[in-house]
Amino acid sequence: MKFRTALLTATTVAASVMLSHVASAQPVTGVYVAGGIGYNNESSQRAKDIYQNGVGQPDTNRISVLNGYTGLASVGYGFGNGFRVELEGDYYRNNFHKTSMGGRLEGAGGREKKYGAFVNVLYDFNLGLPIYPYVGAGIGLQDDNFNAYNSQGIYVSKTKGALAYQGIVGLAVPITAAPGLSATLEYRFTALAGSRKFNGADTNGTPATFKVGNEYNNTVLIGLRYQLFQPAAQPVPAPTPAPAPVAAAPAPAPARTYLVFFDWNQSSLTPRATQIIAQAASDSHTAQTTTLDVSGYTDTSGTPTYNMGLSQRRAQAVAAQLVADGVPQSEISIHAYGETHLLVPTGPGVREPQNRRVEIVLQ
Repeated sequence: MKFRTALLTATTVAASVMLSHVASAQPVTGVYVAGGIGYNNESSQRAKDIYQNGVGQPDTNRISVLNGYTGLASVGYGFGNGFRVELEGDYYRNNFHKTSMGGRLEGAGGREKKYGAFVNVLYDFNLGLPIYPYVGAGIGLQDDNFNAYNSQGIYVSKTKGALAYQGIVGLAVPITAAPGLSATLEYRFTALAGSRKFNGADTNGTPATFKVGNEYNNTVLIGLRYQLFQPAAQPVPAPTPAPAPVAAAPAPAPARTYLVFFDWNQSSLTPRATQIIAQAASDSHTAQTTTLDVSGYTDTSGTPTYNMGLSQRRAQAVAAQLVADGVPQSEISIHAYGETHLLVPTGPGVREPQNRRVEIVLQ
């Protein structure tokens, strides 16, 4: 019990520390659905047989079960700032193994099944990595079914309800080929609080009340989470025709613009990006260029604060490559605009490739 209390306390402390140090969260926005399957380790339970007609003496036992499996499904809502709430339904199944009483072991038959619902509150973290940790806690109700339990001369086949609580620690990995879809890996500590009494009988048919204490489950699950109703990308506006040159005097040469595109949530240069930067550097030597404006941008799939920093890193990466290609540092002017000045107008939370760019303008 002390170990489990420490585990829940550590989960709460970890959540508090991460909330105080992480500035931006993975923006799960709107309705989502999730599901998972997993492997369940259930601790042994303390049990007591109390004969109702006064015959015999109460026996204090400890029931052990084999490792089993669990499945769950949930529907939730993300607020776009890292916080989520969800309603979860679950199912656990473990087979009874042995019963110990006074140092004597005896086999136990039957199985224990649990099913019910939780209300969970969770928080997602953005650490600038392609994985997103999250923590959460929940409270709910569980039906505990002792199905054909038999051991030590007692037979029980009943279901009792119990208050339950749980702590959750997990990782989500976005699947880039399917926007809104993430793979998840979770650890859950789930407990049934208090005791539950089951009406049973011994081998002679004598009625008995079978009482079990607190129950603790340690579960590892894999699953999927999908955010519904992805914002649709807006159509690309038609380009504005260039004004006709003034006949009275030759127009100044137009500024040359080069577009360098980036992968989602990345500031590293692709081979194609390196080629474009090299061309811009070469042209700057022959076009009497005095200034190279290097401006970084992002799409809208992160928070404004995070996107501003990402656009700055992208612009700095391009500027560093220009210097490597022979452009003097003094001729380069760096700007960061985050998710403003979108090349393709979109709503919030949209991963639009054309908006993840750096523009090089030769002045």
